[in-house]
Amino acid sequence: MRALTANRLKDGEVVFWKSGQWVERFGDAELFAEDGAAEAAEAHGKNQPTVVVEPYLIDLAEAEGVWVPVSYRERIRALGPTNLNHGKQEEGGAVVEALRHAETAARSKGRVDLIKRK
Repeated sequence: MRALTANRLKDGEVVFWKSGQWVERFGDAELFAEDGAAEAAEAHGKNQPTVVVEPYLIDLAEAEGVWVPVSYRERIRALGPTNLNHGKQEEGGAVVEALRHAETAARSKGRVDLIKRK
């Protein structure tokens, strides 16, 4: 599965594609199983240069029954500020909890292990 993400030009907010528009919550994002559909959405998103900056596709994996970004970086972007008392994390919910506890990061697993050892 994949999702389309970008940063909103007006305020820098991380946004996700859903049915022809950009939404702020990862839990609301449209998920793409087919590469053709995902690439079509990415092309459509790139045709909105005054709305977002550099839309791109992210890979997703299932964790705790919810789809979450594979990359640790993308999970941080989906969660909003890393401060637990602000933004999207403060609102909580099943998707936020799954993002907080997901351990599917293929490329950052080694870095996470290094951090845990200290």
